[in-house]
Amino acid sequence: MIQFISHFTERYSYLDGIRLALDGGIRWVQLRMKGATDAEFLRTGEEARKLCDRYDATFIIDDRVELVRELGADGVHLGKKDMPIAEARRILGDDVIIGGTANTFEDIEMHYRASANYIGCGPFRFTTTKEGLSPIIGLEGYRNIMQRVREAGFDIPVVAIGGITSDDIPAIMQTGIAGIALSGAILRADNPKEMIKKILAPNDSQPSMGRVLNGK
Repeated sequence: MIQFISHFTERYSYLDGIRLALDGGIRWVQLRMKGATDAEFLRTGEEARKLCDRYDATFIIDDRVELVRELGADGVHLGKKDMPIAEARRILGDDVIIGGTANTFEDIEMHYRASANYIGCGPFRFTTTKEGLSPIIGLEGYRNIMQRVREAGFDIPVVAIGGITSDDIPAIMQTGIAGIALSGAILRADNPKEMIKKILAPNDSQPSMGRVLNGK
């Protein structure tokens, strides 16, 4: 599972990045626009939804539970300071994907018991695309966390995120992680589409929304 987290750069707008990701073969997109107004988010989200429909891709929005239905999003990703997952589940029901941000095994356990469908666990290393970083996890941290997840019998996809490059992916995947979330590694590449192809080549099994929804 490769997830693309939207960001903007001097070269690419949010929608430019999403187009690049989808053209390259990624089939899971999260629209993340911290600091944008609801009106700005809706305008971009409506276009992002159309793009994801065109490529039969899963469309997740960051944080804004109240806009999930309006945009027809497949789900929402909630950070540590966002709405609690249990509350979002009560609002959205069981047919919407809900992901949660984790930095520790305890975070994962909390989200799992609150009915999250997947976990975004990080950061792997320092990243400039997110403010207020939690402690860096690194390879050994992922090994330890995933061992505890297995021992606890938690059947939930855990996705690594945070400063990950294409060269990091093979070692990270060996820790038991289910997928990788990327942003800067793609947008800063000289040729983003070629970078995506390189990343997807050994990781070309892109799970459907249904597999994630039924992952627990």
